[in-house]
Amino acid sequence: MALIVQKYGGTSVGSVERIKNVARRVAKTRAAGHEVVVVVSAMSGETNRLVALAHDIQEYPDPREMDVVLSTGEQVTIGLLAMALKSIGVDAKAYTGWQVPVKTDSAHTKARIDHIEDTNMRADLDAGRVVIVAGFQGVDEHNDITTLGRGGSDTSAVALAAALKADECQIYTDVDGVYTTDPRVVPEARRLSTISFEEMLELASLGSKVLQIRSVEFAGKYKVRLRVLSSLQEEGEGTLITFEEDHHMMEEAVVAGIAFDKNQARVNVRGVPDKPGIAYQILGAVADANIEVDMIIQNVGAEGTTDFSFTVPRGDYHHTLNILHEVQKNIGATEVDGDDTVCKVSIVGMGMRSHVGIASTMFRTLAEEGINIQMISTSEIKVSVLIDEKYLELATRVLHKAFHLDQEPVKA
Repeated sequence: MALIVQKYGGTSVGSVERIKNVARRVAKTRAAGHEVVVVVSAMSGETNRLVALAHDIQEYPDPREMDVVLSTGEQVTIGLLAMALKSIGVDAKAYTGWQVPVKTDSAHTKARIDHIEDTNMRADLDAGRVVIVAGFQGVDEHNDITTLGRGGSDTSAVALAAALKADECQIYTDVDGVYTTDPRVVPEARRLSTISFEEMLELASLGSKVLQIRSVEFAGKYKVRLRVLSSLQEEGEGTLITFEEDHHMMEEAVVAGIAFDKNQARVNVRGVPDKPGIAYQILGAVADANIEVDMIIQNVGAEGTTDFSFTVPRGDYHHTLNILHEVQKNIGATEVDGDDTVCKVSIVGMGMRSHVGIASTMFRTLAEEGINIQMISTSEIKVSVLIDEKYLELATRVLHKAFHLDQEPVKA
């Protein structure tokens, strides 16, 4: 008998009928002899509705009270799912985050989990019950309700799996696994049977929306086996996210997948005096505004100057330009400009560590399509390029074909 944590997102519990479907799926797992802990999100659209209500009352909602409001979405879902299970003869008990309790810090609306007390849950599991836990929420040291930020239910599920030392954490979504890229862009995209944590972490950070990045980080840290499955299909093995040491389970592909991110803007600071401390003066001012910087390049300019370029989230583009126009006066830069019609396209794969020529294949493929590369960043297992947004779909399609991602790789 295994202990399995199952997480169901908002679309999976988006209606009474879908909640009943989840109950039947959970009952089937329980009937197979497994202990089951279920983590659920609010019904689809409910969190947006609650956010809108809060903003109708207060332009900038108080963070503590915002968490009180937002946490009600999951509370409805856990109660309904417990009722649905009991109606088909499966004993179940619902827990809010504070009832578990899931202990967090006090950063309201973006709290981080400190630890989870498992005594109550284990007692119910030992009694043969299905335990249902509200995702996305916890309680701080002051007994105030906290929420974990968008996508936090994935993190809740992985954290519970780690605390309970579960055999597997199954994330049910509206897709049936992790694909080589977005099938809506490349119809030939292929579902992966396995992928490493490192690859999944890179894909999540680079724009893949299948899993929330914090949940993947948590799973990697605590060695929680993750599986992505579809809540809309009765059968299917999904995608197992596993560890490097499970090499015999991995697919032998140089590149595992392609991710892209439209939420990018490029900022340029030109004619900067080439002297120590300049980079800090530029990026420090941006960091002080809590703006995340991604790709960075610096080019030697003329007559002792340099040009400095970096990317920020598109929503922070105009704020960043305003900050840098002030910095420009202090450092003597000749110009500040940018472009918010760019995107990032990335290839990711463990095989890049041991294969040469991957980057050159990527660059050649893009060049053959007349796609200009504006910026490049790399790690051991990824290469990212910044290109004009109008080429996003073309770049993804040709790279998918160039690395033969539509073909099944051989097993290790």
